[in-house]
Amino acid sequence: MDKLSNNINSKEIFDFCEGYKDFISQNKTERECVISIREMAKKEGYQDLKEIIKSGSMLKAGDKIYATNLDKCIFLFKIGNRPISDGMRILGAHIDSPRLDLKPNPLYEESASKIALLDTHYYGGIKHYQWTALPLAIHGIVCKKDGSTIHLNIGEKEQDPVFCITDLLPHLDRNRSKAAEDKIVGENLNVIIGGIPADSKNDEYDAKILHLLKDYSIKKSSLVKENILNILKDYNIDPEDFISAEIEIVPAGRARDMGLDRSFVLGYGQDDRICAYTSLKAIFDAKTDDYTIAGMFVDKEEVGSQGASGMQSLFFEDMIAEIAALIGETSPLALRRALRNSYMLSSDVTAGFDPNYAAAFDVNNDAYLGRGISFNKYTGSRGKSGANDASPEYIAKLRDLLDKEGIKYQLTEMGKIDQGGGGTIAYITANYGMNVIDCGCPLLNMHAPWEISSKADIYEAYKCYKAFLTLKSE
Repeated sequence: MDKLSNNINSKEIFDFCEGYKDFISQNKTERECVISIREMAKKEGYQDLKEIIKSGSMLKAGDKIYATNLDKCIFLFKIGNRPISDGMRILGAHIDSPRLDLKPNPLYEESASKIALLDTHYYGGIKHYQWTALPLAIHGIVCKKDGSTIHLNIGEKEQDPVFCITDLLPHLDRNRSKAAEDKIVGENLNVIIGGIPADSKNDEYDAKILHLLKDYSIKKSSLVKENILNILKDYNIDPEDFISAEIEIVPAGRARDMGLDRSFVLGYGQDDRICAYTSLKAIFDAKTDDYTIAGMFVDKEEVGSQGASGMQSLFFEDMIAEIAALIGETSPLALRRALRNSYMLSSDVTAGFDPNYAAAFDVNNDAYLGRGISFNKYTGSRGKSGANDASPEYIAKLRDLLDKEGIKYQLTEMGKIDQGGGGTIAYITANYGMNVIDCGCPLLNMHAPWEISSKADIYEAYKCYKAFLTLKSE
C-alpha cells in the first residue's frame, strides 16, 4: 500500500487514461452512457437478453448478454461454468452525475433585460455557486407525441454556442461576507439561452433594440423568447414538447490532463463514471470462466437510487431470475441463492484528501490521490447511519487477492466523522445477504462541475476490478 511512484509515468497508464478521457467527454448523461456501453458490449459479442428470450434459446457457459432498463441503466452478464446459484462476481457503478435539469416549462423572457432564460431544477448534491460563470452545454432527449425522439447535444463542438448562469460582479456584491450558498439559491440557477428579438437581423439589431425600448407593448414583450422558439423549430421542437423531454445542463468541454506532469484528469462526471469505465474495461478483459460475471451501470444514485432505473428497482433481480431460467435453474431458490452467495464491489468514488481543506479530513484514515484504489469498509453519515458495513472476513479475502496481484490499495473513510458523509448502492445489494464493499477512486472537487482524479488510481482501479472477477469463494 505504498505510494505509487515507480510506475506513475508508465505509458500503459497514460494510454489507458486516454480512453477514459474520451469516454467521460462523450458521455455526460446516463442515457449517453447506456448507448455507449451497449455499443461497446456488442463489439465484445454481447447479445440483447430480450432477443434471446424472444428466440426461445437457452444460455450456456461463455454466453455474453446485456439488458437495458428505460435506456438509463444497463447490466452486462457473462455466464460462468458454475451454477448461477453458487453466486456471481458483481461490479456495480452508477452513471448519473450531479447536474441541472430543465423544468417542464423552462423557457421564459425576463421583462427588463429582454434576455431569454431556461429555468432549471438541480439534480443531486451540488454547491449552487459552482455552476455560475462557466460554459455550459445542453444534452438530452425530447420525446414527441408521434413517438419520435430528438437527441440534443449543443455546446460540445468548437463551433457550437455555449450557455451560462451569471454571477454578480464583485463591484456590486456588497454582501460578499454572506455565504455563497445562501446568495445563489437553487431557484436562481437560470441559464441564459438568447438575446435577439424575433425577425431581427444582425445589421439591424441595434435599431430593433432601440425601437423596442421606446415602445415596448405587451404584445412585443416576448420577442426574444419568440426567436428562441423559432430556432427550436429547426430542431423540430415545439414549446409543449418540453413536457415530455429530459434535458440536462452540464459543463461544456472535454476532460483534460491536469498538472505539468499530466498526472491528473480534470473532467465532469467522474463521480461515478470513473468507476463505470474501469469496471467495464475489467469485465471485457477478465480471463475467467468460473463464476458468472455481472456488471451493473445504474441511474439515480445521486438522488437515493429510487425509481424504475435506480438500484432500488427490482429490475436487476428480475434479470437474474430470467437468466437462471434460461440456464435451467428454475427453482425459486436459485435466484435467492445466486444473490446471497455473490461477492460484489460497489464501484464508487470517495473523497480524496485535499491539502487546501485539511481540517475536514482525518489524515490517518482518508484516501490520498496517487496511492491506489480506495476501499471504504463503511460509508453513511456520522454514526454510520445508512451505511453498508463490510465484513472483516470479506476484506481479508480481498487483501489476500490484491496483495498477490501486486495491486495498490487503501482502506479509508470519507472525512472526519461529524463533518458529513455519503452513501452508495452498497447497502441495497447487501440486503440480499451478499458480501459487498465500496471500492473506487478518490477524487478532489467531488460533485463540482470539474472533478480531479489521479491517472495512477484510475489504472489501479481497472487492475483491481479485473482481479476481483477471479475471486474464489473457498
